[in-house]
Amino acid sequence: MKKALKIIAVIAAVAAAAFAVYVIVKKYVESKKVVIGNDAENYVSCSCCDEDFLSETVA
Repeated sequence: MKKALKIIAVIAAVAAAAFAVYVIVKKYVESKKVVIGNDAENYVSCSCCDEDFLSETVA
């Protein structure tokens, strides 16, 4: 009976250590993400949407 409890305790300890590593890695990855600012700042217009744009495919 004591041997079974020791095995269960070892499994629980390994699971707790794995969970701790998961939480640490998750926080590290989230801190390294680049925050994309305002979409209006990063907007690049497309000349094909301009009214005076002449397409090369139009005859």
